[in-house]
Amino acid sequence: MFATPAMAQTAAAAGAPMGGPQDFLLQIAPILLLLVLFYFLLIRPQQKRAKEHQALIMGIKRGDTVVLSNGMIGKVARVEDTEVGVEIATGVTVKVVKSMISDVRTRGEPAAANDTKS
Repeated sequence: MFATPAMAQTAAAAGAPMGGPQDFLLQIAPILLLLVLFYFLLIRPQQKRAKEHQALIMGIKRGDTVVLSNGMIGKVARVEDTEVGVEIATGVTVKVVKSMISDVRTRGEPAAANDTKS
């Protein structure tokens, strides 16, 4: 409608096929490239971290020192299927959902040089 007659004649005169398979592949190639890039840079590393965290949580045993997602540090008093009893102070035990444990520090880890032994 807005094309000038000269533009319409040049496209028809060139004899180029309109909408060939090569044109479609050239249009879709950047999108496919972005999808592959997102997979390798975002999705795959996140899945790897989730698997490592799941293995860490499944390996929790009584006596381990754990760091909770809110930053509290405590010692595991009991382990259940989905929950863990964590002793955060002497005589104070709280139930924590296993998925809220961010790190497990085992008993064999050395203490910092400026900490006193208890």
